[in-house]
Amino acid sequence: MSIKTALTSLLDIEHPILLAPMAGVSGGALASAVTNAGGLGVIGGGYGDRDWLTGELLKAGNTQVGIGFITWSLQKNPGLLDVALAYRPKAMFLSFGDIDGFAPRIRQAEIPLIAQVQTVAQARKAVADGADIIVAQGTEAGGHGGGRATLPLVPAIVDAVGKQVPVIAAGGIADGRGLAAALMLGASGVLCGSVFYASEESLAHPKSKEAAIAGSGDNTVRSSVIDVAREIDWPAQWNIRTLKNTFIDQWHGDLDGLRRNVATEMPRYVKARDAGDVDVSAVIVGEAVDLIRRDEGGAAIVQRIVSEAEVHLRHAPQMLG
Repeated sequence: MSIKTALTSLLDIEHPILLAPMAGVSGGALASAVTNAGGLGVIGGGYGDRDWLTGELLKAGNTQVGIGFITWSLQKNPGLLDVALAYRPKAMFLSFGDIDGFAPRIRQAEIPLIAQVQTVAQARKAVADGADIIVAQGTEAGGHGGGRATLPLVPAIVDAVGKQVPVIAAGGIADGRGLAAALMLGASGVLCGSVFYASEESLAHPKSKEAAIAGSGDNTVRSSVIDVAREIDWPAQWNIRTLKNTFIDQWHGDLDGLRRNVATEMPRYVKARDAGDVDVSAVIVGEAVDLIRRDEGGAAIVQRIVSEAEVHLRHAPQMLG
């Protein structure tokens, strides 16, 4: 059985699985592994480090991967789009902000534009502004996101825009059951982050990977603590899901206090991040972290999700009978 959808046709990929462009985690080696396994790996351009991005593109080698940016951050450094377009990526991925300022140039370059959204209204606007593909991201996702759950959000966005563009489900999807369920909701594929966080090629700290493998979705929280600690001025409509830890528990209810003490807490956080001290530094994963129970390569993850989904889809009629 082969899973072919509007997404696989549009992107000319074998499997309807995309790697989430996790900042500082989804680098060239991981993106290349996912693409070579038949999905689409997307390098996380994050907050706009040009040298880091060009270095990771070199690590991807001759594999054509996608490139993702945090849209509001790219607006502060729009020249990074020139770097990305010069690479001729398989797709451009924009999330967290209006895409209208970048869509014309991306479309002129004839590169598919993927827009990640968290509401139906955002999906409609993104399509009107030129998105070729929509990612419907539920609040279960690790990292930054909104407040709506994946299960009702995906079909709502499919109903709103799905006849015009393929819709990808994101948030809480880490195995073949999730892929099969997303297809039943009308999605054309899935975007996965947490399941790749602890992969062999991931750029996450080894101790953070260990914490992810041992973690539970029961122990995740959406908060703005680490953004305040890093002095990253995220728009208020998006906060970040991570595993809980001592640092987040300390400041979760006192962001103003953290801001007053950021001169001491920011260096403490940065030191912990570099050392892999997960009592202070955030492990940025979502509610699907329960499903990560071993260290695998990116290619093996893609192959496992697809094979599991094929089994579930094949057996669906018998289950109903």
